[in-house]
Amino acid sequence: MVSRRIAAIFDLDGTLVQTEALKARSYARAAVELSPETVRAQEIIVAYDDMVGHSREQVAAALLSRFALEAHAAKRMAELGVATPLDAYMALRLEIYEVMIADERLIREQEYPWSTSLLREVRRGGYPVGIATMSHRKHAVQVLERLGLTNEVDVLCTREDVREAKPSPEIFLLIAGKLGVEPRNCFVLEDSLPGVRAANAAGMCCVAITNDMTRDAIHAARVLPAKRVVDDPALLGSVARAALAELARSR
Repeated sequence: MVSRRIAAIFDLDGTLVQTEALKARSYARAAVELSPETVRAQEIIVAYDDMVGHSREQVAAALLSRFALEAHAAKRMAELGVATPLDAYMALRLEIYEVMIADERLIREQEYPWSTSLLREVRRGGYPVGIATMSHRKHAVQVLERLGLTNEVDVLCTREDVREAKPSPEIFLLIAGKLGVEPRNCFVLEDSLPGVRAANAAGMCCVAITNDMTRDAIHAARVLPAKRVVDDPALLGSVARAALAELARSR
């Protein structure tokens, strides 16, 4: 049965923890390993900024094409046991990324305490809490464990649970159903443009907490009222509480 209560849904990467920066570095290191003479790590990192919030397949394909890495990746296919240059790049990059997120100290350094504090606050306030992330489940579980948030989350939905990545609303509609809450009664905290668009398409009340990788795109797209776009983390709590109060009044 769908409840009339309010739920809080959080994105993970870039919202609770800056794993997007780690992802950018992992794509860059893999690209440099494939073609050290033609690729600079910083070029990949800058290019990744435009891809925050997209699936790993979309990101890898875009970088592979933009930096002409197909032929270089093809040379590693047999070694990596994969069938395509895209799979080779993704496999190489994944090895690098998994070493990064296995480092608890590194993940703790990347934590966004204003967002994790908000998650704990709404949980203490009695709201059911969900995580909707385009990360794969084993990585999301590992990051949540490193942040000490495992027991604060009621439902985790990841890339494996949906057919379409954000900006499709599929993952948000799925998690609302699992939480037993109507989409219109869901508060969402996102950092990326695809994530905000997905929440909007699901009919949810979204607040964006921007960072250096997503700020320009969020503002340029004008996808949210200005009062729901937070550039200063110190304001997140008050903005979120206002959005939750507005949700409560509108039910």
